[in-house]
Amino acid sequence: MKADGLFWKWKSAMKAAGINAIEGRIIGDGRLFEGHLENTSWEYDDLGTYYGAGTSALSFYANAQDYEVSAGAKAGDPVIVKISYPETPWLHFTNLGTTGPTGTGNSLYLYTTDLAPYAELRGTFALGRKPKTENFANKYGAMTCAYYFYKNLVSTGWKVTGGYADIDRLGRVRGADFSRGDKASDNLKTITTTYSPTLEKIARETLFRSDNFYAEAMMRIMGEKSTEIAVYDSCRVAEIEVLEDLCPGISSRLSIDDGSGLSRHNFVSAETFVQYLEAMKKSPAFDCFIGALPYPGSEGTLKYVLSGLDPSIRKRIRMKSGSMDGVLCYSGYILPASGSAKDAIVFSILTNNCDAPVSAVRAKIMSIITELTKIQ
Repeated sequence: MKADGLFWKWKSAMKAAGINAIEGRIIGDGRLFEGHLENTSWEYDDLGTYYGAGTSALSFYANAQDYEVSAGAKAGDPVIVKISYPETPWLHFTNLGTTGPTGTGNSLYLYTTDLAPYAELRGTFALGRKPKTENFANKYGAMTCAYYFYKNLVSTGWKVTGGYADIDRLGRVRGADFSRGDKASDNLKTITTTYSPTLEKIARETLFRSDNFYAEAMMRIMGEKSTEIAVYDSCRVAEIEVLEDLCPGISSRLSIDDGSGLSRHNFVSAETFVQYLEAMKKSPAFDCFIGALPYPGSEGTLKYVLSGLDPSIRKRIRMKSGSMDGVLCYSGYILPASGSAKDAIVFSILTNNCDAPVSAVRAKIMSIITELTKIQ
């Protein structure tokens, strides 16, 4: 649901409760998830990217922010950059990006943190490259949500006397100027509740798009529901409990550090993936799980994979990709041409610390997967 549609629902609920004006501030409260937005083992370069934004209990636009970027007139000139959406008027942004020589590519990174409202663009954007929208991290999801709800209220005739704010990690109300006030009240009254799509739909979106934000959010809520605290240590405990119920002994064969796999402290073997995927065949959630796995030619990360195969064969390949610098992995199932999905071939192909071109590695992996389709 788009933000304005959600805000209209909230406003309707407020009116039904007899609220017609706000004497005070709109406060974004993300305290349900304790601890840091990001995993402490993520690489520094990743923290300002959209896929390294981390997650909070109240997020906005997946805690991402769009920047319109283009090259300057000549090499050495500043990159031309403008924040397009969402607006973050409290953010002190500095552009240190420069225009690189023709052919040098794009190495722009945003360096930012939720410790202070500052962000700095560094790196180069090559002369002659087409202008593009870069997606970076917004570390103030709760503040951004409060800001946009405030703007929506004011633009539709509501009186709001105090502006907008969020709540810091110590539980203090933090204004748009980042001054800290009193402790936020815990004496709250629920006026309305809005629900997300079903977990099945969220899982499908996560796997098809390889969405780090959703993956981290699911891990954090697992920790909150299981242990009532959403710090990463508790989240790992919650996830291991689920995996052990599904596949006893699996925790001794892997190391889980986050939800998305962005951490290089995650360790798992192809054999362990195969054991997990075999165990999932016996799970009551198996049909939903198979339905949530993408196939070559589908939307998302597999859209352009194995395009030469017949569509009927492509749809029998259900798999998840995983990649980082020097890492390319595919694990999943080859469904039978007829019969039960529980008779599917299970496979896992992992490459690590590989210095060959990604295209060459992917081609080799795809040739193996193609051969597997001939068995069924």
